[in-house]
Amino acid sequence: LFAIFAFATCGGYSGGLRLSVDCANKSESDLNIDIAFAYPFRLHQVNFDAPTCEGKRRETLSLIGDFSSSAEFFVTIAVFAFLYSLAATVVYIFFQNKYRENNRGPLIDFIVTVVFSFLWLVGSSAWAKGLSDVKIATDPDEVLLLMSACKQQSNKCLPVRSPVMSSLNTSVVFGFLNFILWAGNIWFVFKETGWHSSGQRHAADTMEKQSSGYNQGGYNQDSYGPAGGYNQPGSYGQVGDYGQPQSYSQSGPTSFANQI
Repeated sequence: LFAIFAFATCGGYSGGLRLSVDCANKSESDLNIDIAFAYPFRLHQVNFDAPTCEGKRRETLSLIGDFSSSAEFFVTIAVFAFLYSLAATVVYIFFQNKYRENNRGPLIDFIVTVVFSFLWLVGSSAWAKGLSDVKIATDPDEVLLLMSACKQQSNKCLPVRSPVMSSLNTSVVFGFLNFILWAGNIWFVFKETGWHSSGQRHAADTMEKQSSGYNQGGYNQDSYGPAGGYNQPGSYGQVGDYGQPQSYSQSGPTSFANQI
């Protein structure tokens, strides 16, 4: 829907302006000079006739500038984004198994989403600059400067109607909204790829290894257990222990020394 609004408000535009040239000789005046222009804004091809205020002679002039490249680039991105979104919706609904097979579908979807995000940013920025130039080129005061009759103080040149650019302003807004929408969707498409799941498994394995290594450390061993000298059974009943009664059962100091 955002793509439709973007290319409809730009590609379907047509507008115009009206000028008035009041010559010193009223019979030579032209108070309704209409200049129409439309997408793709090749303004240098827009011609119009204006009085010279020198008899009945008129001159043929044209607007200045060619802004078709940025406008057509913007509309092309919007059209292809709409077609891809439509195709992706069909795949999501009816071909979910094929989409997830071998993880190829999510990877392609992720790459295309990144590319469209970049194109929306570039296209919207270029068209915003192009629209600014279109507004200058179609400004009635700027167009009046092209007429030779308006360079004479005795003639009065006035703008009657300026072009309405509201739909073109809306197209720029929808262009940047599309960029935000597609850029934000990168994360959700990335979660469908194997890169996200493999990253989670790697993090889980790392935590598990760290946890197991900590549990096997010296803090969890029974340091006073079977390996400790104080808890060994019969530690006081071994030879050389003063607590054993047999050390005194033999007679004589020699036997006692031998026990030691």
